Amino acid sequence: MNALAFTPLTIGPLRLRNRFIKAATNEGGARGGVPSRRLVQFHGDIAAGGVAMTTLAYCAVAPDGRTFPDQVTLDEATVPHLRVLTEAVHAGGAAAMAQITHGGCFTFVPPTQTRRPLSASGGFNKVGMMSGQWLRQAMTASDMQRVAQQFVRGARLAQAAGFDAVEIHMGHGYLLSQFLSPLYNRRRDAWGGDLTRRLAFPLEVLGRVLDAVGSQLAVVCKISVTDGHPRGNAAQDGAQIAHALQQAGAHLVVLSAGLNIESITTMFGSSFPKENRTHVGNPVVAAAMLLQRWTEPKVQFRELYQLQNSRVARAVAHGPLAYLGGVHSLANAEQLLAEGFDVIALGRVLIHRADLVNAFASGEVAESGCTACNRCVAMMYTPGGTSCVLGVPGDAVLNRTPAAS
Repeated sequence: MNALAFTPLTIGPLRLRNRFIKAATNEGGARGGVPSRRLVQFHGDIAAGGVAMTTLAYCAVAPDGRTFPDQVTLDEATVPHLRVLTEAVHAGGAAAMAQITHGGCFTFVPPTQTRRPLSASGGFNKVGMMSGQWLRQAMTASDMQRVAQQFVRGARLAQAAGFDAVEIHMGHGYLLSQFLSPLYNRRRDAWGGDLTRRLAFPLEVLGRVLDAVGSQLAVVCKISVTDGHPRGNAAQDGAQIAHALQQAGAHLVVLSAGLNIESITTMFGSSFPKENRTHVGNPVVAAAMLLQRWTEPKVQFRELYQLQNSRVARAVAHGPLAYLGGVHSLANAEQLLAEGFDVIALGRVLIHRADLVNAFASGEVAESGCTACNRCVAMMYTPGGTSCVLGVPGDAVLNRTPAAS
């Protein structure tokens, strides 16, 4: 066993007990935007299972920043529920990270502050084919100032709720990713054009969040190191983005990949099965999954499927990097650490088995039993929320019970 995997690491003001973190995955545990007892249980179990830090996904920084209605929104009313979650995580010996995000034009929620969903550039909105919001609106300088301040407010509310870190989501086709990617950003001003200008608004958000909470919380950025699309960012661009974020002070950069609409298999490393449609009650989401099955190439899962792209970033960005994508065994983790990655981010394998890190440490298992079938993705829409189809479904009663009730 490589002892390095189980040694501490300091990122910013936060000391992690080992090198494993739970990556952000939507757990479907916030009906009406209220964190549930099931969501608390889910992250508490993973914390007790040995990770150094677990990430609560998709905490919207504003109502207009939500992708879907049942999404945590960072506001004063949510803080007591989130505090129950962070206390459970801390009781398990782990740190808690809130992923703070704005969906931009990747949303199924009608905007309230603007006529159309915001994005880097205006024009046709692909996701609007499913939501009826056919056009997106280019952000003005005033919009950017307002949204940047919403990220700051979200980070401060996460701190008030007891989180130890915030992860600014800059990947997967959400708002900040829409600025970074030339597929979405077609501006001809200071916020568009070459990569340096496309980075301007995400860097401003990062800088403001660091100024607000960076001395108390670890500030992490999640990016798509490649968009997985010929007109999007390639690995060389992702490497430069990671480097720029580190130069601006990010304490850790998580290397994910892909876009929700254009390249979902790049993100997950394998295709979605037809069985996923049987679990989705939301007709809009069901249509999206069907469209992806028709348009996406069939991809078979392979371990460490993002390693080649992530190596490009590792060669350029010299600060702490978290590898994400197809870690299936302790040997995978040992290889990544030997190649110079600092943190191992785990997703599906922890949905399959919450105590996997402890099982690795004790020698009980050396490989995950996860089959990477991706059916857990659709399980988020079931009454019990996200769970592995090979295990016990989530408790539907707990999932509709507010965490602080």
